[in-house]
Amino acid sequence: MGMQIRDDLPKPEELKKAYPLSEDLKKRKAERDQEIRRIFTGESDKFIVIIGPCSADNEDSVCEYISRLAKVNEKVKDKLMIIPRIYSNKPRTTGIGYKGMLHQPDPLKAPDLYGGLVAIRKMHIRAMEESGLTAADEMLYPDNRSYMNDILSYEAIGARSVENQQHRLVSSGMDIPVGMKNPTSGDFGVMLNSVIAAQTPQDFIYRGQAVHTDGNDLAHVILRGGVNKYGCAVPNYHYEDLVRLCESYAKLDLANPAAIVDTNHSNSNKKYKEQLRISSEIMHSRNANPDIKKMVKGLMIESYLEEGNQQAGENQVYGKSITDPCIGWTDTERLLYDIAEKC
Repeated sequence: MGMQIRDDLPKPEELKKAYPLSEDLKKRKAERDQEIRRIFTGESDKFIVIIGPCSADNEDSVCEYISRLAKVNEKVKDKLMIIPRIYSNKPRTTGIGYKGMLHQPDPLKAPDLYGGLVAIRKMHIRAMEESGLTAADEMLYPDNRSYMNDILSYEAIGARSVENQQHRLVSSGMDIPVGMKNPTSGDFGVMLNSVIAAQTPQDFIYRGQAVHTDGNDLAHVILRGGVNKYGCAVPNYHYEDLVRLCESYAKLDLANPAAIVDTNHSNSNKKYKEQLRISSEIMHSRNANPDIKKMVKGLMIESYLEEGNQQAGENQVYGKSITDPCIGWTDTERLLYDIAEKC
């Protein structure tokens, strides 16, 4: 047979019972979720920064990074809502390579999905306990979000998943913001159709049950750039792109039209240092046009303790990405203060 069952995985409620959120953390998450909602609905003019490693590959370095973010957050919390990226599962275009901590709790060892479920839940809880910040993750596998839906304050749908029916329908049943990235082609229509589907009540099969959703009024777009037919990056963060998105949103009857701009990926052509300049340009565009300012609610930035990236190995540098390159802590701290100043 081409597929063999390797393990029986715990049910989501079993894992939650084994690794529960404390009452204090539940309260903290509820407060953060409400504050984030107020930003997307326009009741708050705070600016969102979703920032952190390309992939969360090591619990200690991720938690150290987020604890540093928390200290910066205390200084800018009147202007910014910092949401740490704790991305625990990574899409791979060819299916080859490190797929994140969910698959491999230890990047140097064999895949262990049972251990991965435990590891990512423990890491998220530890990060919350030590920093007071609730995090974002990517919804790579819709069936898996039940293991983390009591923890996350933001979820993103990746460029390779945004056209998938199940991702769209599951998003319609979420009560936190879900960002729909434009597909790798850069097509705005595909991205906006995904938002329409997510904001609409739906009926479908989920985890073996027939379910109904109310629609998610916080579903929105994420601009991450695209790739043309020659494989060249085509950014979509420029002023003209943002104006075009405003105009596209205006033609649709959607709740809370909003956008997050991803400063890396095809917007930077993975030249990670470009994130500094791109962030500055987006802030300038917001301040030059009130419609853009109202629509662009935040940035998504890839950042870690050490800049660049490396191959996973025995002598790898602590706090340095083993997937896409990230800006380092010195640039990160300076950038966050700069963004706050330009809000």
